Amino acid sequence: MQFTRKGLKVEGFAGFRPIQSLETMRIPQGTGLFAVVAPEDFQARFLAKSTAGVFRKKDPSLPVAALAAEWVDAAVVLYVGKAGPGSKGNRGLRRQVQEFVDFGHGKPPGHWDGRLIWQLADAGSLDMAWKELPADQLNGAEARYHAAFVAEFGRLPFANLVQARTKAGA
Repeated sequence: MQFTRKGLKVEGFAGFRPIQSLETMRIPQGTGLFAVVAPEDFQARFLAKSTAGVFRKKDPSLPVAALAAEWVDAAVVLYVGKAGPGSKGNRGLRRQVQEFVDFGHGKPPGHWDGRLIWQLADAGSLDMAWKELPADQLNGAEARYHAAFVAEFGRLPFANLVQARTKAGA
């Protein structure tokens, strides 16, 4: 797996649309993985305060020094997440990505995975890409992408703070 725009495309990721002009109705409704990808020549500039919504009365902002410590030089992929079907089967990529973007615009989230994205200046210029996968393959696929990224860069993508793992025997 190559963690480049081309590498993601080879892996079946599509979209690559800037967050600021993302048309969520064009995102598939099925389950899958999504990635936040830096455009060419993106320079990380950290905001003192996140634009993201408050989660359970907790501010999602981190000190700039902590953000800098999470930054992965030379990495294009900044976050890899999954979009499952949800307990009622009505979730998926479109809804998960919309909630992720809404979170960045200050709405309260159901979770705050990927929250470091919203402390980047110019977060709207970042691209969103997605890959449809059956629900039963999501956990394993997310864990494989995280492990491959760690193998290449020695750490998780910038906004992934917890490494996905599969359950024993899964």
